[in-house]
Amino acid sequence: MQAPDVSHLRPFAPTVRGLTEPDHVRDAMRAAGPLVRAETPAGGPAWIVTDPALARRVLTDSRLVKDPAFAPPRWDPVTAGLEATAADQPSLTTLDGSEHGALRKAHAPLLSMRRMEAWSGRVHAIARRLLAELAEGEPVVDLMAGFTTRYPLTVLLDLLGIPLDLVDRAVDGCRRMFSTEPGGQAAAIGALAELAAAGLGGDADGFAAELRERVPEGTTPQQLHYHLFGLIFAGQLTTDASLGFHVARLLGPDPVETAGLAEATLRDHPPAPYTLWRYTADDVELGGVPIPARSPVLVDIQGVNAVPGSGPDLTFGAGPHFCVGARLAVLELNAVAAVLAADHPKARLDGPYGELRVSGIGGIQGRRLDALPVRLRG
Repeated sequence: MQAPDVSHLRPFAPTVRGLTEPDHVRDAMRAAGPLVRAETPAGGPAWIVTDPALARRVLTDSRLVKDPAFAPPRWDPVTAGLEATAADQPSLTTLDGSEHGALRKAHAPLLSMRRMEAWSGRVHAIARRLLAELAEGEPVVDLMAGFTTRYPLTVLLDLLGIPLDLVDRAVDGCRRMFSTEPGGQAAAIGALAELAAAGLGGDADGFAAELRERVPEGTTPQQLHYHLFGLIFAGQLTTDASLGFHVARLLGPDPVETAGLAEATLRDHPPAPYTLWRYTADDVELGGVPIPARSPVLVDIQGVNAVPGSGPDLTFGAGPHFCVGARLAVLELNAVAAVLAADHPKARLDGPYGELRVSGIGGIQGRRLDALPVRLRG
């Protein structure tokens, strides 16, 4: 049995479409079968899971690993956008098994429900301050340009104990992560990792200093800085895109219930349309399809989430690699909704909801609104 080839649908191509326009590519992939095959931007095939039940099995299948050392031999790491291998740079996103479990055990308590409840007031205060500063300026502000990146980064630096006068450097570093210049991404990683070290001073008392005490024995300072870089970059990337869709719904033409809206937004507009790459450690069979060793496998998160009755959404994954920062993302979205309702009750979109545009740069990267013009003073 072979998986249907959907390369003609160009599932990894850059996209631009209206916010209310359906995603015909995902509909077509799901119609083609529970597991489909497509040509990757880095060359060679990838297998994409479109069926909810198979997706959950894949996300908990130990035969599929996250370590880029198992990526196809022909792949250029830069072209494919790969992290360093687990041997060169261990991280939550490249380790599996007991090593991943130990590192996750160090991170998880920092982002638990109890800790997020304790930090809720500070997160709301940051949202309130940033939105108030914007409201004092021009009548119309583009929240995608002036808020959705700065807000989650300010929250993250505050939680980590990094001085907030470094937010501008963090914003610049996150933007440079998508640089196409040779060595641009590596330079951005280095800059953000160096910035993260500012939370590790002798009198630091934020999450960064706490993580230093919790990481597995033998973790080097360089590895700790990379873990902190991962928290900053992944935390910003997750919330940035979601905020635009969330605020658009809040200020759109149709009344919405704020209870559960953050979760609904994240389900309908997941920050990443696909999982990060997984690779077959050996020859395997998935859904009756034989797949060779060192083959890339993805779950179509956005497509699976859209299947009626598909169960809990996969926005933050499932199984051992479920995102440790999921509660923080929901808290950040809920805080913005609460502040808009309380402090800016007359806020509205500056233009029709249906004219908002969504763009994606392609590959497995997420999609975000091109712009979100808002009149905070009504």
